[in-house]
Amino acid sequence: MVATNGGKKAVIIPHSMGVLYFLHFMKWVEAPAPMGGGGGPDWCSTHIKAVMNIGGPFFGVPKAVGGLFSAEAKDIAVARAIAPGFLDNDLFRLQTLQHVMRMTRSWDSTMSMIPKGGDTIWGGLDWSPEESCSPRNRKQRNNDTLANEDETGNGFSQTKHVNYGRIISFGKDVAEAPSSEIERIDFRAVEPHHSTDYADAMQYAFVSLRVNCVANVDAVKGYNVANTTCRDVWTEYHDMGIGGIKAVAEYKTYTAGSVIDLLQFVAPKMMARGSAHFSYGIADNLDDPKYQHYKYWSNPLETKLPNAPDMEIFSMYGVGIPTERAYVYKLSPLTECYIPFQIDTSAEDKDDGGCLKDGVYSVDGDETVPVLSAGFMCAKGWRGKTRFNPSGIRTYIREYDHSPPSNLLEGRGTQSGAHVDIMGNFALIEDVIRVAAGASGEDLGGDQVYSSIFKWSDKINLQL
Repeated sequence: MVATNGGKKAVIIPHSMGVLYFLHFMKWVEAPAPMGGGGGPDWCSTHIKAVMNIGGPFFGVPKAVGGLFSAEAKDIAVARAIAPGFLDNDLFRLQTLQHVMRMTRSWDSTMSMIPKGGDTIWGGLDWSPEESCSPRNRKQRNNDTLANEDETGNGFSQTKHVNYGRIISFGKDVAEAPSSEIERIDFRAVEPHHSTDYADAMQYAFVSLRVNCVANVDAVKGYNVANTTCRDVWTEYHDMGIGGIKAVAEYKTYTAGSVIDLLQFVAPKMMARGSAHFSYGIADNLDDPKYQHYKYWSNPLETKLPNAPDMEIFSMYGVGIPTERAYVYKLSPLTECYIPFQIDTSAEDKDDGGCLKDGVYSVDGDETVPVLSAGFMCAKGWRGKTRFNPSGIRTYIREYDHSPPSNLLEGRGTQSGAHVDIMGNFALIEDVIRVAAGASGEDLGGDQVYSSIFKWSDKINLQL
């Protein structure tokens, strides 16, 4: 493109997961063969004017955890709350959700969306960068005004402290309790292939009996059930046994760090494949030769930006839509033949404007990617010369406050901040066209911020 356009550099516009893959590409194209494309350290500087990332999940998304753990997320949880008689019946869970799980666990690209950065980024048992969830009375602000606002004056309603760092909690009481009051049993010390006591064996026998009954009843009704043991539609959960399943629930709550261990425990085959291509940590020393391997290149916390001081990087994303951040789970009624864990849709905040609904805690975002994941690197991690951005590539935050269409004639809307619909947002399109026509980030007005991304970023203690 550069050669055919008189030497004018390209403007790259990745969206969603493509943002991670273009981050990977910038390392690949520089790296020597056979690991990379052999373009050399100046390739990006020579060929790229700007990278305008749209809805970029730089740190992954919590909803990937829900999808891989139980084949559900907010949409399924909401549907279950609306129509529990259908979505909780045996046939649906046996014939649908388990097939969905088996299919999605074969999509290795999904593992690139598992949250990165652990507790340092997403928070621990008793803290998280975000503390509020419901957008109220937004106004555009810049970094200076955000730094001078208190948490109750940032355009959000604040009802109570939320432990967003607990991405999975077994029970609403666990999600809200002080960590000192939570008694936990380490699931990693349990052998998942064997039941642990007589009660487990009896429960196994009861479940097997119940499944036989369900299969026979369904057969009478004319439904085609695979067999009486469910193994034709089973997943890696089948190998765990009741003992392993109970151990997962008894660990009570999982942060972004322990979620990785959880997935390795419940889906070892999937995670073994994924670990060959993706990594979820934070580099202590980016000059360590191990980070020359491609598995680290899509993680912004384990790779350096290219040597391209004249290039610009934008984080462009929607705000103002409740976005999945953490989940309240429970054991399924029949753990041996169904997916043994499900979102507890009865868990809700009673207060108006609460952060918990149908078992899902929400924060500000674009309905798919939380603000923290989309904005932190351009707000702090890459801002100025840092160890992740040694050449000082200029970075900009461009947020677009969600405004839904006012009527059906507007289609998906021209001011939408939703993860996919933002591609039709007129303000975003104008920003892209202006940069493609030669404008810089400063020409656009610099940062355009409606959320508390700078405040939240300041709470993250990351070595820069």
